[in-house]
Amino acid sequence: MTSGGAADRSPAGHGAAGHGGDGPGEIRALAVTVSNRAAAGIYEDRSGPVLARLLAEAGCTVDGPLVVPDGSPVEVALREAIVAGYHVVVTTGGTGLTPGDLTPEMTRRVLDREIPGIAEAIRAAGVAGGVPAAMLSRGVAGLAGGVLIVNLAGSTGGVRDGMAALTPVLRHAVDQAHGGDHPRPGATG
Repeated sequence: MTSGGAADRSPAGHGAAGHGGDGPGEIRALAVTVSNRAAAGIYEDRSGPVLARLLAEAGCTVDGPLVVPDGSPVEVALREAIVAGYHVVVTTGGTGLTPGDLTPEMTRRVLDREIPGIAEAIRAAGVAGGVPAAMLSRGVAGLAGGVLIVNLAGSTGGVRDGMAALTPVLRHAVDQAHGGDHPRPGATG
């Protein structure tokens, strides 16, 4: 999937429905690759397919990767994903220190509440995995209404490390965003 127009950004066959009760049974996720060069067709997106696969392995129904250039197209893609009814949107790329890395700023424009612990855990996982440069990622995480949005680094390793940190809390975060209660030890059905 590439960014060529509104049709490219819309999830096939999905409307805004799908949120239910104390959390969705099915978690609908969108993988978004943020890369000026991949969006221009200069090189192949490598981290987006890894992200889509890992989201599927985490139990999500996944669309994407949607490839967009950095800057305002990121904000547009996130807003369209919210309207489309996704539960989770995970981006890869645009979180570094170069002047063109604007994904965190574009993400903050759509967030209602940040979840700093997710971004901190993702950076810590990268550093603990032997990648000191992971601490340079400026990725953020938070909620836009009931949609969980998480920024990951633009490398395949950054995506793997980030998803390793996110996957154990993903369903609980989505449930909480939709009014679910905390699991109770010893509680039944």
